[in-house]
Amino acid sequence: MKRLLAVLSVAVVAAAGCGGSGSGTDAAIRKDGSVDLGKVTLHVGDQKAGVQVMLEAAHELSGVKYKIAWSQFTSGPPLLEAANAGAIDVGGVGNTPPIFAAAAGSKITVIGAGSQDVRAQAVLVPKNSPIRTIQDLKGKRIALAKGSSAHALLLGVLKKAGLGFTDIQPQYLQPADALSAFSGGKVDAWSIWDPYQAQAQAQTGARTLVSGDGFTSNYNFTVASTKAVKDKAKVAALRDYLARVDRAYVWTATHQKEWAQTWAREIGLPLPVAQVAVDRRVTRPVRLDATVTGAEQSLADAFSDAKLLPGRVRFADFVDPRFNDVVPGGSS
Repeated sequence: MKRLLAVLSVAVVAAAGCGGSGSGTDAAIRKDGSVDLGKVTLHVGDQKAGVQVMLEAAHELSGVKYKIAWSQFTSGPPLLEAANAGAIDVGGVGNTPPIFAAAAGSKITVIGAGSQDVRAQAVLVPKNSPIRTIQDLKGKRIALAKGSSAHALLLGVLKKAGLGFTDIQPQYLQPADALSAFSGGKVDAWSIWDPYQAQAQAQTGARTLVSGDGFTSNYNFTVASTKAVKDKAKVAALRDYLARVDRAYVWTATHQKEWAQTWAREIGLPLPVAQVAVDRRVTRPVRLDATVTGAEQSLADAFSDAKLLPGRVRFADFVDPRFNDVVPGGSS
């Protein structure tokens, strides 16, 4: 478990073979302009081994011509910090990290999207908590990961009750620390996503105050470093990688039992807990179209209106739709 929750683990080469750092890809461009993927290393950021394990379970790592070096992160914000620094080429995050990264002027580009069931997020309270309504959150200590999808959920929940972040005591904690604080009674509520949601419910009897249904969109995104999307060889690898991720999402939705068994082994959670999380995390690949960018723009505006972002973000400026054609049924 600790290995999976490390902020940045030692990179593990998942594809066949070994190779260099991939810091320069000029050698991958043949004289005729085509790309020799065998000379490309794609550095991929992951969270709780989600995408890596999913690709393995769906057999989508078979036949990969380039090399993949995996790095593990606790949540989306530090993953995008690494992308901005050029430490990774690409990674998957929730709906909020790209907005905060964009507001900070990070060198990131959104290249893919998925629509996830909103039940995969919730605001939890201890089983014996007197908190029964959203209004009861006023003045309470609420754990969340800053700049994460949980941040967006809590913003939407508070807004519907006429409350803001100045009405609560936000406790900005990464998921593992937040679980400890929640279990130990150091916070009054927790805005979180699965599998942590399912874990807290199983281990502590946590009660769902509200789920994400009706309070937030729940898109997730594949985000690349701006440097990577300007590199012809990396772009070729990114296109193949995105296609594999999309096919793997389709596989998990149609093989939930098998996926839960694999995921449970990898993340160290009991199968029933993983099954609950898998049932709520069904994701379908979607194009980066006006619906997606519009939903993200509305979310960015909500953060700005709440004074939680410096200035305004134009989300479309950080989106590259040229990979839409890899989405099943999509086009560029």
